[in-house]
Amino acid sequence: MERFLFYVLAVLFLVGGSVLPAFSQETLKTNQGQELPSPKGIPNLLFYVQRDPNTNTILYELNLDSKGGLNEEEPVKIYWIRYADGGKKQDLNFVQRKFAYGLDVRKISADKYELTFVSYGKRTFYLQKGPDGKFHVYASINKKQAVLDRVFVRIEGGSFWVPNVVYAEFKGRDTATGKEIVERFKP
Repeated sequence: MERFLFYVLAVLFLVGGSVLPAFSQETLKTNQGQELPSPKGIPNLLFYVQRDPNTNTILYELNLDSKGGLNEEEPVKIYWIRYADGGKKQDLNFVQRKFAYGLDVRKISADKYELTFVSYGKRTFYLQKGPDGKFHVYASINKKQAVLDRVFVRIEGGSFWVPNVVYAEFKGRDTATGKEIVERFKP
């Protein structure tokens, strides 16, 4: 099982991939032809992850305490929006949280945190305040500093233990220009 999780998440976080040219964002669909929704109406959404085979989406949301300040113990709240099940919200299960989609968080300063996925510690992201005074997750996309908006993994066939991952993609906004930037990797 560890081998499967490492394989899927290594591809998810772009290990050993080759970069394909950036492109304008197309409407993504699952292999079954379902259009993938963009989460809306979530004021503290940082970024989200989508993958085949269905429309269910993992959301990474800024976690605020009861006074509206950042929860320093757990600054990012992670959960599913189960679009395939009527849009209900659901917490990650133990395996998803500890081995796949969870985050290791290290506080650097009052307004800056280093984030790495529990499944792959070599890709680093930063939760920090931007020029607008709000928290964002920053990542390197196409070797440029960007605010991360979405991660998508295209899976076609294979099995539960060995999926056929066709590509993984990061989408965000270039911090210098504000323009959409996309990086797609082929495993």
